[in-house]
This record gives sequence, C-alpha cells and structure tokens, in this order.
Amino acid sequence: MSLIRDLTDDAIVETKNDAALIKPAFLSHGTLEVRDLLKTRLFYEEFLGLECVQHAPQSMAIRCGMKFHIIALQVGDAIYPMRSHNHWGLDVGSREEVDRAHETALAARNEYDVLDVTDPVDTHGVYSFMVQDRDSNWWEVQYYEAGLQDDDIFDFGDRFKPDGTRV
Repeated sequence: MSLIRDLTDDAIVETKNDAALIKPAFLSHGTLEVRDLLKTRLFYEEFLGLECVQHAPQSMAIRCGMKFHIIALQVGDAIYPMRSHNHWGLDVGSREEVDRAHETALAARNEYDVLDVTDPVDTHGVYSFMVQDRDSNWWEVQYYEAGLQDDDIFDFGDRFKPDGTRV
C-alpha cells in the first residue's frame, strides 16, 4: 500500500462555499514558471519523483499522489525569482526519509543545478528541509508525524482573525 492510501482513503472534502459568489467544485491546479522544460522535467522526474506530461510546446503538467496538478510554464529568462515561503510541499513517510532525501539532495545538487538545499529542521509542526531548483522555485520535503497535515490544519479551524488577533 502507498503512503497516500495509508493516510487517506478519501481525498475529497465537501466544499463550504454556499455563500460565495463563485462556487468552485474543487481546487484543480496551480502554475509555476520554469526556464527550460527539458532540464526542469529531468529534475522533476529524476530528482523530485514527480509525474510529468508535456501537453503544449511551452508547458507541462506535474503531479504526485493526488488528482491535483501544477502547470510548469516555460518563460525563459523572464522568470520571476521566488522566496522560500512561496514553495510546494512534498510529504514523505518518516523523519529518516527526510534525512535520506536531504543526503541525496546534497549529493545530486550539482548534477541538477540546484541553487540551495537547507538543513533539516523542526518547524511549523513538521520535520523538513527545502530545495531551491534551477528555476528558483522552492520545494519543501517534509514529514508530519500525525499523518495528513491537511486534515489537521482544517480540523483545527481558525486560530486567528484577519487582523492577527487570537480567536
């Protein structure tokens, strides 16, 4: 059995948007920028373990484990550098897996033109490290001991108001 199936047998949550002007059925995708699809695809498939399909001359879709995808759009040198708090998360099954992935990332960093690899840390409830790819996109490789972080984040509910005060 795969980790995603162990953590959740149902990835569907009911929408809570009855009062919204737009009532989407689900969040389906996001977009990020890349310089070169060929080099980026090698990084995504070989380094990060993502599934890729190129569906247009300047873009491809990537996914991992769920029916949500990211469109990688080739923009060449017009790329906009990202900061680490703008990142994509990749969950693994244990702290040891984070450490193994970190060692592997450091060893393969030059081969894949990785810009940065941070040290593993315990932060915001997960054990993780960050990788900045050749396109300046950031990826967090993380382990959340309680299982599926999404469940807990939404089950906890609002802890703060929009003005930053506690609920």
